Amino acid sequence: MKPNKPQTLFLAWQDYASRVWFPIGRLTFDGTRYKFVYIKGAKDAEQLCGFKPLISFPQWDEIYYSTHLFPVFANRLMSRSRPEYKSFVERLNISLDKDDPMVLLARSEGKRETDSLTVFPCPEADKLGKYELHFFAHGLRYLPEGAIAKIEQFQVGDKLWLANEFQNEYDTRALTLHTPDHYIVGYCPRYLLSNIFDISVRNPELVDVQVERINQSPTPLRFRLLCRMIYSTLDDIKPFSQAEYQPIAREKSIIMSDVK
Repeated sequence: MKPNKPQTLFLAWQDYASRVWFPIGRLTFDGTRYKFVYIKGAKDAEQLCGFKPLISFPQWDEIYYSTHLFPVFANRLMSRSRPEYKSFVERLNISLDKDDPMVLLARSEGKRETDSLTVFPCPEADKLGKYELHFFAHGLRYLPEGAIAKIEQFQVGDKLWLANEFQNEYDTRALTLHTPDHYIVGYCPRYLLSNIFDISVRNPELVDVQVERINQSPTPLRFRLLCRMIYSTLDDIKPFSQAEYQPIAREKSIIMSDVK
């Protein structure tokens, strides 16, 4: 079934030396074909950290189309033929009849051990102007063992609070996830900070985070705590509307690709 609106994902790259993340591209799917463009964050990554175009997309200022999911994204999905596929989809809290590639990439973040790329979704506002996102808590491997035990006791719907870890040496805008009794149980993904940070600081009531699913051991820590966030924006600013998320290419420049 063709979606009412194009599905949109962003691609981000992390510089190994500085550990800074840059949004570098945007993938959309209109129900018929996929479209990829570089966004202005890629040029920031080039200027600050020497980022180069990906082999699959060699030109900054081109628009790439394909009737099949581009390999750089398709290779981040687990094959349906693998015996653990069903449990993997359940871990993401997605039903098997809704496991289309864009949904799987959005929920799993498309991470691989062999590179420094990740994928994240661009939410759409509902009729009330609210945005909904699902994400796995980050940074669990840096938490004390007691935090993992605390996570395993959560119930679906439990509320989580956000707090700014302003003394974090890697990111002074880092937002922790913690319980009402002040146990830190993870971090908000960095891709959320450009939109959520100012909202949570200026008007915390506009952001609500709850436990969506707990995956018990031996599930890898990065898939252990699935959260659901519902938020409203300030000053009618659309999420990911900043300059770094705007495309470099103009619509007239097109490259067709049908690689499988």
